[in-house]
Amino acid sequence: MKSCVVGIGAMGLEMALHIQNKGLDVVGVDLDKKQIAEAKNRGLTAGDDLVGQVSDIDVFIVIVATDKQTESVVEAILTNNPKNGAAVVVAATNHPDTMTALAPKCAAAGVRFVDAPVVFGMQGARDGNLASLCGGSKDDVEYVTPVLMCYSRAVHHVGDVGAGQLGKTCNNMMHWAACCANFEVLALAKRYGVDAQHMREILLECPARNTTLDRWDNTRFTWQEKDMDVAMELAQSAKLPLPLFGTIDQLIKMFSADDVSALLYSDKAEYLGVDISAMKKHD
Repeated sequence: MKSCVVGIGAMGLEMALHIQNKGLDVVGVDLDKKQIAEAKNRGLTAGDDLVGQVSDIDVFIVIVATDKQTESVVEAILTNNPKNGAAVVVAATNHPDTMTALAPKCAAAGVRFVDAPVVFGMQGARDGNLASLCGGSKDDVEYVTPVLMCYSRAVHHVGDVGAGQLGKTCNNMMHWAACCANFEVLALAKRYGVDAQHMREILLECPARNTTLDRWDNTRFTWQEKDMDVAMELAQSAKLPLPLFGTIDQLIKMFSADDVSALLYSDKAEYLGVDISAMKKHD
């Protein structure tokens, strides 16, 4: 079974290398010359020619930045003689509606389709310890599982096409909510003169422990706006009130990794424009 990872950025490259290290045939495709050079330097066959690869590939792993890029990649695959029974796996984080629109196009071309976004982030990609949340038919998920397990601790079949992305959205909602909760909790500790990092270490030994708090030093505030926009759009479409996450949607867009670093390791930090450094006795 030969795979092609389309999008060998930071995570995609690690995933491709894990596939290769498990003894499966894999190539990487990207438009970024620096990423191609990095991939080659690390021993992966890579280039910018997706079209020339299509007819020889059994499983395409698509991990690009946006829904439009995913749509463009899938179109390129479908219009360039893919193998009958080959599979497109969207490992990127996209909107569920994008998946339900692409799946019938793949089916019409005799190509399987699975949406399988991943969780556990960059560290999980480096360790080959991601989890793949899959939407698609049971047969299609089983077909691609040997490839997904090369970089995953588990492959979860969430439901029909689009359900994998829904699962990722649910995970992202909990992650960003935890980011807000963690920040406010540690801000309170800091304001009352308890070192925030010290309090974090204590809470990691308490029932308040959460995965986001455990990885707080490495949390990157990159996709929170996109993630919460998808969540809020889905809720609005379903006419489902989510008042807590309406607030999370507003709060999380104000955070950066620098804010977390200041909270944990600097004397001075702010939250919503308010100084949260330790109070003096006369405060």
